[in-house]
Amino acid sequence: MPESTSEAGRTAASASTPLPTVATGARNWRDYALLLALACCWSSTYPLTKLALPTIPPITFISARSLIAAIFLFAILWMRGIRIPTDAKAWKLFATQQLINSTFPFLIITWSQQYVPASNTVVLASTTPIFAFLITSLITRHEPATLLKLAGAVLGLAGTVAIVGLDALRGFGSEIVAEIAILLATISFACATIFGLRLSDYDPMVVAAGSLLFGGLILLPPSLIIDQPWTLHPTPTAIVATIVMGIVSSALGLMLFYVCLGRLGTLTTNAQGYLRIPIGVGLSVLLLGESVPSNLALGLLLVMAGVAAMTVPAERLKLW
Repeated sequence: MPESTSEAGRTAASASTPLPTVATGARNWRDYALLLALACCWSSTYPLTKLALPTIPPITFISARSLIAAIFLFAILWMRGIRIPTDAKAWKLFATQQLINSTFPFLIITWSQQYVPASNTVVLASTTPIFAFLITSLITRHEPATLLKLAGAVLGLAGTVAIVGLDALRGFGSEIVAEIAILLATISFACATIFGLRLSDYDPMVVAAGSLLFGGLILLPPSLIIDQPWTLHPTPTAIVATIVMGIVSSALGLMLFYVCLGRLGTLTTNAQGYLRIPIGVGLSVLLLGESVPSNLALGLLLVMAGVAAMTVPAERLKLW
């Protein structure tokens, strides 16, 4: 990505411009390392949210983590000598991307986690690659949506269910409103991975910083009015969880997300949602003391098979 001030501020394509075609050339181990790094950053989302929610309400939590992430990224951009674009078109793109990729879905999921068990949330949130596949194959058609990738999406979802345990599905009717809300959030995530291709002309850190600043500021007034943060008494654990989530999950994670979009495309980038499952299970065990499902091994095999089907080029699979 360009690093000069003039190039970083280059105006992206307008919303009416067709989506860029993702390069389908050979990928190397660095591309998949980026995908794994993104999965590691975002896998901490659910356990950290569980640690913060008891003493920090959802609106204040999302606003705080977004502003912490924005401050962190702006400091790095300042050290790199890169400024955020000031034109209205760029900020319109940043605002749209932030609303559908973070503010709206994360606010809904954070609220839903107050009523839906973590295992149910993981299962529902893992459907993003399937929605992205359907939107890509039926509507945008900006990159090949092959049967192999569909098989990968289905395998990944099967692995997710196997990891969490089929017993978790029995509770899906108790909080149907919250569960439907999580599904709507995952559809929003899928749309964001497609819309995010319009931002490929910008440095990923610029996009992440601008988007997070908008997201934090737009939720600040509701936080002040509804939650009145000065009356809250967050625990040290909740404060640390919010800061870590802002820097790792939001700042670094969002930056890696835009890098992966440009290098790997929509469907492959979405496949990291399945990689987050085994990582998230491990973090839940360490941070929340949750037990490991007995069928973890089978689930991991299905997850890895699904990720391979969605990420490894078909030509390479044929060679194998």
